[in-house]
Amino acid sequence: MAVVKTGGKQYLVKESQEIMVDRLAGQEKEKIALETLALFDEEKDTFELGTPTLKQQVEAEVLSHLQGDKIRVSRFKSKVRYRRTKGFRPQLTKIKITKI
Repeated sequence: MAVVKTGGKQYLVKESQEIMVDRLAGQEKEKIALETLALFDEEKDTFELGTPTLKQQVEAEVLSHLQGDKIRVSRFKSKVRYRRTKGFRPQLTKIKITKI
């Protein structure tokens, strides 16, 4: 297992796991490398922590680019009849972890 960083967020990943992250620049079926913050093995009880990152990188494959579910954002002020509603759909990338 590993802790990787992408898009300013950290994810706990295993090999052959599929995760959704913020939009990445790679094309579909392209291999990418992710920053590795920590590696650990539950069976051997080994743990390796980077300062701040490790030299080894986790390899992943871009599966697809898509949009997330719509999020409604509302603004409201009482007693002045002010109401605004906006919608937002995050741009996401689905990746598969190929090698740790």
